[in-house]
Amino acid sequence: MVKVTIVGRASDGFPLAQGLRYMNEENGYLSCYRQQAEFILQEISKGALTASKMTIHIDHYSLNYLVEKGVIFIVLCESTYPRKLAFHYLQDIQKEFDKFDKTLIGKITRPYSFVKFDGIIANIRRQYIDTRTQANLSKLNASRKQELDVVTEDLHKILERRRNSETMRRLPVTPQPVSSIWCSPHLEVIALKWTPIMVTVITSMALVWASLVLTDNFIISSW
Repeated sequence: MVKVTIVGRASDGFPLAQGLRYMNEENGYLSCYRQQAEFILQEISKGALTASKMTIHIDHYSLNYLVEKGVIFIVLCESTYPRKLAFHYLQDIQKEFDKFDKTLIGKITRPYSFVKFDGIIANIRRQYIDTRTQANLSKLNASRKQELDVVTEDLHKILERRRNSETMRRLPVTPQPVSSIWCSPHLEVIALKWTPIMVTVITSMALVWASLVLTDNFIISSW
């Protein structure tokens, strides 16, 4: 059964709509999974999850998402719910969402404040509650021979990557070693800049001096 539905912006992971609050008796434990779905929203917006379609295993549930035209559509289902039907559900929501003005979507600043779309999500959800209806069986049979090109991953692996990324970000930056010759990076920069010039000047002076000495020796020997 479809449990949680969230629609959000891909640009910033901002949640726009979630459907009507159904099954109040389950809201307590579903709130945890809702938070995990919001975490996935953020991971997609940060580029940590690049697949346009993915199924993420969470306990005895499957979190399926679809990214289309800058919008993220997420649904949490029981693990026994047909995955192909879950993506049919997301595609139906995406088609209805396309009918709205995209400039309005970009102006929403309060989470889940696109309440006009909540009712649409609830209506579509009712069509997918029973997997044995003729309409849903027809959808499954029509796509039975088609391979579903969807990446599959476990939530704990995604969380582990995020923790590793945060750990690396918090590590102190190793300072550049001080040059043992010039005692400081600043002096080393100055030395590297002026050393070639000084070498050129000294070489030129040595050549002039050598030429003068040879000239004097030649004059003396001539006398």
